[in-house]
Amino acid sequence: MQPVTEAQLRSCFINCSKGEAKRMAVPRDLGQQPWEDLDFLGWSDPAGSGRAWLAWPAGTGTAIAPTGGKAGLIGVAFRHEPNASTKTQLCSLCLTAHSRGGVSLMAAAKAGDSGRRGNTIGTYLCTDLACSLYLRDKKKPALGLIVPESLTIEQKVTRLVNNLATFVDRLQD
Repeated sequence: MQPVTEAQLRSCFINCSKGEAKRMAVPRDLGQQPWEDLDFLGWSDPAGSGRAWLAWPAGTGTAIAPTGGKAGLIGVAFRHEPNASTKTQLCSLCLTAHSRGGVSLMAAAKAGDSGRRGNTIGTYLCTDLACSLYLRDKKKPALGLIVPESLTIEQKVTRLVNNLATFVDRLQD
């Protein structure tokens, strides 16, 4: 992923108002992100409000197709509750196994009128949204158990990006 600016982040969201995007907490360490290892930028509100955000350069890399015909940075705003589950769970994007709250059900308002009427879509994601780092073994899940796969990193990245493209397409339907 190429580095992005705060202005680019605030203008890319498909499922929140301009006012909500203006008020979102942008990562303080935006300039120090490991851009070369990221397939998307994900972060949570440091105030612990249950808000999280994801920005993805759609139409680049290995995605099946640009979502909804849109290429460029696409942002998604999420809400989630702390997950106190002690069961092992899988992230639906990167398929990393986590325990003890490492995966949360994240709900995103649908784009457009449907979202303004309160319609949402939920998916289970790494609570810290560090999927790209888990895939590349730059970060280890707290579980300590890594399910071995025969896929290459490039194949895992393709799967992650395709899973993300599918989710974003569902938001825009």
